Amino acid sequence: MRRPPPTPPDREHEAGPRPHRLPRPFVGTIHDVLPSTSDTAKALAAGGAAHGTTVCALRQTAGRGRLGRSWTSPPGNLHASFVLRYDVAPARQAELGFAAALAAADLVDHHLAGGAGARLKWPNDVLVGEAKIAGILLEADAAQAAPWLVLGIGVNLRHVPPDLPYAAASVASLGAVPPEPEAALHQLAAALGTWLAVWESEGFAPLRAAWLRRGPAPGTPLRITRGDTTRHGEFLDLAADGALMLWTPDGTLRITTGMVS
Repeated sequence: MRRPPPTPPDREHEAGPRPHRLPRPFVGTIHDVLPSTSDTAKALAAGGAAHGTTVCALRQTAGRGRLGRSWTSPPGNLHASFVLRYDVAPARQAELGFAAALAAADLVDHHLAGGAGARLKWPNDVLVGEAKIAGILLEADAAQAAPWLVLGIGVNLRHVPPDLPYAAASVASLGAVPPEPEAALHQLAAALGTWLAVWESEGFAPLRAAWLRRGPAPGTPLRITRGDTTRHGEFLDLAADGALMLWTPDGTLRITTGMVS
């Protein structure tokens, strides 16, 4: 009588991170669980980790997004952070968030059924329709002694996090078969490497043009919230440095921070 196969071990109790081969220049490790991939990547960067160091976790217990918002991180979704080392002025660092948004949109498009098409919301959220499917958190070395940035990227592959204050979607909820997180990480790294190579050789202009093709149409009504202040207007353009240009009856506003809806 043939014995049944052994029960797989609980992956969250496996010891240590596992190396994961990624397209150059990225070198990855996958953890079963971490508080935050970005916190781990930042600690590695501060300790001298090389450009391309990548941290992925199958589950996060303290994931976060922009402006300190929590990012729910169940198993089956993608949670990854990339260490980048570019000696550029702080004003240009935000351009790398657009590269991350384009890469995440490419990943989503690759798996969507029927070519639904990912859209981009300033500065770097990825939407399908009006529902958020991916987000990016860019954090930089404040001291700038040995410049580094960490790009944290979360993509809803299998699950839509519950109890969100906004509409959300996942690859699975849109009727497509979601990839496993390890496969999605490989695809994301390949796309990010491509956009970073474009940025390195040609600057921000081609990333801006690609973002505009997926961004809101001119004239789209937008609401910008900064602290206790809210402004209403219409999308006008993306400035040459990535700032949002908003038309209002009082004149054109240049937006560099804030929540857009």
